[in-house]
Amino acid sequence: MAVPPIQPTRAVTAGPEGLTRTLGVSVVLDVVLGLLVALVLPLAIVAIPNTISVVAALLPSEISQIAMVRAHGLALPAMVLTVPLAALAVRRMRAAPLLVGGLALLAVAEAAGGYANSAPAVGALRVLHGIGAGLLVPATLVAVWERSPLLRAMWGGMLALSLLTAQALALWPLDEARSWRVTLQPYPMLTGVALLLAALYLVLWVRSGENTVTADGPSATERRRLLMAAGPAAGIAVLALGSTFDWPPGLLVLAALLSILVLFGSAALGAFDGVSGRAPAYTMLTVSIVILPTAAQVTYVELGGLGGPGLSGLWPAFAVAGAIGVIAAVLADRLGEGGMLLTGAGGLLAVVAGLCAVRLLLPTSDGLLLIVPFTLIGVGASVALTSALRSCGSGAALFGLSLFFPGVLSGFLLGSGIQVTWLKDAKTPQAMVDGFVGALHLWALIGGGLVVVAIVLCAVLSRRSPGAVFDAVSIPVAAGTAGEDYGSRFPTSPAVVTSAPDSRSGETGTLPVVPPPAPSPEDAQGEGPSRP
Repeated sequence: MAVPPIQPTRAVTAGPEGLTRTLGVSVVLDVVLGLLVALVLPLAIVAIPNTISVVAALLPSEISQIAMVRAHGLALPAMVLTVPLAALAVRRMRAAPLLVGGLALLAVAEAAGGYANSAPAVGALRVLHGIGAGLLVPATLVAVWERSPLLRAMWGGMLALSLLTAQALALWPLDEARSWRVTLQPYPMLTGVALLLAALYLVLWVRSGENTVTADGPSATERRRLLMAAGPAAGIAVLALGSTFDWPPGLLVLAALLSILVLFGSAALGAFDGVSGRAPAYTMLTVSIVILPTAAQVTYVELGGLGGPGLSGLWPAFAVAGAIGVIAAVLADRLGEGGMLLTGAGGLLAVVAGLCAVRLLLPTSDGLLLIVPFTLIGVGASVALTSALRSCGSGAALFGLSLFFPGVLSGFLLGSGIQVTWLKDAKTPQAMVDGFVGALHLWALIGGGLVVVAIVLCAVLSRRSPGAVFDAVSIPVAAGTAGEDYGSRFPTSPAVVTSAPDSRSGETGTLPVVPPPAPSPEDAQGEGPSRP
């Protein structure tokens, strides 16, 4: 019997030329994703600060300033509530579509901001802004987790840099502002560029064939723990909104401390990897509580109205701290898995040193002197976040991220309570300056103590769990080339229920409101088939 000739198939004819083409798409995909992370994380985090009081003099007389402050502060509560739900959605829908959707929401909110003329309209747009930002942060984390450890380390460094510069970035467009609406559209051009990059990333992602692999979605265990994180997030968001109604400073401080205790309790109960998984969760939570509130207070104290170098004098320090922080995150990721806990502790110790530098060196009129505290805090946060991400699976990372922004909100509550305590009796400009400086120094002391407690907790947990304990939720992956980093991938194939070990870490495939701001001193002035 004659055998008909086998018709050449697309896979057979691909050959070296097809492999080169797909590898080229993969390289471009990584480059575009790296640019997206560098743009998207600052755009998302800059939604957090409440800066409407800076332009309060530009508000129409018929608009209540207090109502506007409350409306503008809705972005962070919206973000806090969105992140856990986005973490669930991104496990089913994948990252690329959510990146486009989140940036589209930001673009719509900023475009509509030019037409807002009332507190309810501002509140609606700020909620939209918070939702968009809440979609972007977990989407970028999942996107880099699917690509390479280098991009994951860059993500940790950029998140730390975004926290460090968020307050200054939010204030920068307000310099010599002629309309209060600029607070609703701080960086429209950058948002547009990021949206174009996200669309390009989506096209490349589809072309690479990764969209043809169906994600399994979160397991029941992962879904339950992410929803567990949503509970404290909702409670703290409501608490922060309630605190805007003239709570006394003592009650603000008490509410913030209770919120922090609840968050650490949630991290202890919901950690994916048991005892060993709590250290990364505690690390991420500590960074979230301390970094942005510290940077925000330092930024206010160093503005020109209080005798500091002003915003223009802050940027050299931010640039040096950011560059060194990202480089340190990449270098930390190159270390062996066994040194990750020690590396994370070292990062947190650098944060403590930075907080000590804040107490010793600030306030100062020398912008270059700010390089010391900013670099220590930025490098410490970058290294701590990178070590936390290396020490846990993807599901645990998303769980930690779900507690991250409630931690930012709790830190702001605590910092606001301290500021109100120091400023409530200030009746002269000099008393105002002294109040801001005293509040900053006390906050640095409290924040440093919190970081030390986290270091001790992580050290105790390491002694109780000397061996690696991995997530009980297995990541199903498809078979592929030996040596692939399966432990850093997300689930793609339902056919296989366990994964090969991570070639770098030995890990099995595991899933892993704003309160009212202080008066502005500016007024004085899994992978499936192998990746192509």
